[in-house]
Amino acid sequence: MTEHPVAIIGKGMIGISLAVLFTGNGLPTVVLAKNSEVGLEKYRTYYKDLISQGLVTEKQAAACEKLLSFTEDYAGLREAEIVFECVTEKLEVKYEVYSRVETNCPNLKAIASTTSAISPADLAKGMERKEKIMVAHPYNPPHMVPCVELVKNEFTDQGAIDAVTELLEFCGREVCKMNKPAPGFIANRLQHALYREAVYMVEQGICGPEDIDKCIRSSWGPRYTSIGLFDHFDYAGLDLIANIERYLYPDLCDTKEVHPSLQERLNRGDLGYKTGVGYYDWRERDMDAFRKKTSDPYLRFFNWKLPEPK
Repeated sequence: MTEHPVAIIGKGMIGISLAVLFTGNGLPTVVLAKNSEVGLEKYRTYYKDLISQGLVTEKQAAACEKLLSFTEDYAGLREAEIVFECVTEKLEVKYEVYSRVETNCPNLKAIASTTSAISPADLAKGMERKEKIMVAHPYNPPHMVPCVELVKNEFTDQGAIDAVTELLEFCGREVCKMNKPAPGFIANRLQHALYREAVYMVEQGICGPEDIDKCIRSSWGPRYTSIGLFDHFDYAGLDLIANIERYLYPDLCDTKEVHPSLQERLNRGDLGYKTGVGYYDWRERDMDAFRKKTSDPYLRFFNWKLPEPK
């Protein structure tokens, strides 16, 4: 793998989690951000969790941290070939970042934005070297969740795609490439199609949120951690699938708007966990246990090339 440092712009959850991933695979990593103490505290918190889970030793964590540096000056990114942009979802902010990266990184191979919504075609409008920009959308936290959606624009060259793909695959990520941009990319299109039907079922009185979640966990949810949707439906037989669709599709939700029950909760200020109530009441839930459950399915993907302690 390259000796050039991987550059990350931004010290939020995604940026620091990527720093954990890259240093955890022995790659020198530089983070551009103000108040580096905050970023370093987040970084160390992630490693404390990995140590408590028995995935990393304290000596290994210390070896990883030696590969991490912070800078507040774009000149500190001069040696970087691949830059991950993890700043706020405002195009004017991103364009300023891209301009400074192009000025200060003479060996630039690619800029990968971790945006969860913005098309790479719009991102490219802020670039002189449009062939270097793409979306590399990870799922939180990216040091544990392997999926990264790679989305190119009409200008993106193959060399840029190959460089980012090689880096991510070296770190054990599952790179899912899109042939062209689409709102929501891959996973969120699928996830929100499912959520649209689930909320509709609750509104229609078919069942409650608890039984929908229980059904997912105890039926096909575990299956799709081992095989894929197309795997399963091909195996079941496409003639069977077609017969089910002819009967079922006319009854499925096809709304283009936010569901009434969701909008009602928004109007009341019931936003879910962050306010204590959503479709569920979160105020009495054991959140330590909940966070453990959210990370447990991804432990089997932990396959880092940890640096040797010195």
